[in-house]
Amino acid sequence: MDHSINKTDRPPYGLLAVLMIGAFIAFLNNTLLNIALPSIMNDLDVEASTVQWLTTGFMLVNGILIPATAFLIQKYSVRRLFLAAMILFTVGTIIAGVAHAFPVLLTGRMVQASGSAIMMPLLMNVMLVSFPIEKRGAAMGVFGLILMFAPAIGPTLSGWIIEHYDWRMLFHFVTPIAVAVLLIGFFMLKDKKGKVDIRLDLFSLLLSSVGFGGLLYGFSSAGNKGWDSPQVYGTIIIGVISLVWFILRQLKQEEPLLNFRIFKYPMFSLSSAITMVVNMALFSGMLLIPIYVQTIRGISPMDAGLMMLPGALLMAVMSPITGRLFDKFGGRTLAVTGLIITTVTTYSFSNLSLDTTYTHLVILNSVRMLGMSMVMMPVSTNGLNQLPARYYPHGTAMNNTLNQVSGAIGTALLVTVMSNRTETHATEMAADAMKNAAGEPTKAALAEMQQQIAMKAMLEGINDAFLVATFIAAVSLVLAFFIKRAKPAEDTIAKQSAGSKM
Repeated sequence: MDHSINKTDRPPYGLLAVLMIGAFIAFLNNTLLNIALPSIMNDLDVEASTVQWLTTGFMLVNGILIPATAFLIQKYSVRRLFLAAMILFTVGTIIAGVAHAFPVLLTGRMVQASGSAIMMPLLMNVMLVSFPIEKRGAAMGVFGLILMFAPAIGPTLSGWIIEHYDWRMLFHFVTPIAVAVLLIGFFMLKDKKGKVDIRLDLFSLLLSSVGFGGLLYGFSSAGNKGWDSPQVYGTIIIGVISLVWFILRQLKQEEPLLNFRIFKYPMFSLSSAITMVVNMALFSGMLLIPIYVQTIRGISPMDAGLMMLPGALLMAVMSPITGRLFDKFGGRTLAVTGLIITTVTTYSFSNLSLDTTYTHLVILNSVRMLGMSMVMMPVSTNGLNQLPARYYPHGTAMNNTLNQVSGAIGTALLVTVMSNRTETHATEMAADAMKNAAGEPTKAALAEMQQQIAMKAMLEGINDAFLVATFIAAVSLVLAFFIKRAKPAEDTIAKQSAGSKM
């Protein structure tokens, strides 16, 4: 555990403020890009299944590096880790801002991700050791409010920038802010850490990188290459074998890179399962909705961003409220209610049409975000509450790893569903159109017909992807009924030992 921060009556608010600003910039950067994806597709001439690598690749690097953060948090001070994270993030932002080819842009995103991977587990660990369990829900709620403000302003700000400037301005806009945060952290953070005698198991890091990387690459490549491609199922098989080997190796070690023993605590295991499944459904909306409103409906980037604003603001406002409700009622009531809302609204998104009204989209997205706000933070906090304090770095690292991996797999899976189903629908529609055509159509009529078929096929592909996301959300709803209010495991052990002495 990070002993450089002692739990006192007054949490280190200055330290937390600097960390939250850094995390806010990382979150803002991620949401800025979603609205820009259609513009990047046009400018760099790439398909949806390729451009989604800007999201999946970011998560891939997170998924690979986050397992090492439990080791890093125990080994190094908050100051050193924060500065390293912000330097990597800033360099990645500069690279992406000057990119004129997709591989360069993707490289910049991955360098950004290497900084972001350190930032979130570091902040979560400081939060856990700074607040007692009875105040943790409210603290996490305020943390959620600040971080959810990024998704609230991100799409609208992105839409405005895309309408008036080149998409590269998104990165140029973030660069000076990132540099300012880096300087603030350099002068404000003063914590030091004594020498800690633990070593990084490089072979475990290699196994986790190949394992998580193989899984994510396999799922992400399926959209382009198809599930029957040896490159797809081959990398998935290699990923699974490496992950199994990695887990078995960690269970045998006294100081594992990522401690899988934390899954013996049932509420942590359950919360991990629920948040993974919810993440898969959440990222589908973040990627599919911008493609629908801009590519199919022709709605401007600015209006597309404004469409996402009410939902994100609602999510931000609800975060401290759900934090206090969690402290009072526990996680199950919130999670069940939120997941019912999420499942119903996700199903509603599977019935989009070419003339679904803008108002309907705004309301539907807002209600969906309301449901999401009642799930993520309460469920993960409830799971972490059951862990002994010495396992907090491993708990936060495990949560962040699983969130990134599940989000990337969910994104890749649903984009693959959209791409494959779009192709299937296009073939069927083209065959029907040729059957019903009276005589040989002219070139102009044929071009117009092909354009209409392409739009309708993509719409049906998006609807099919949302239908799959509905089933994913329904699975997490079933799991939520098994949530119980978690108590710290160490307290339970202490009571048992005290009782046995009496």
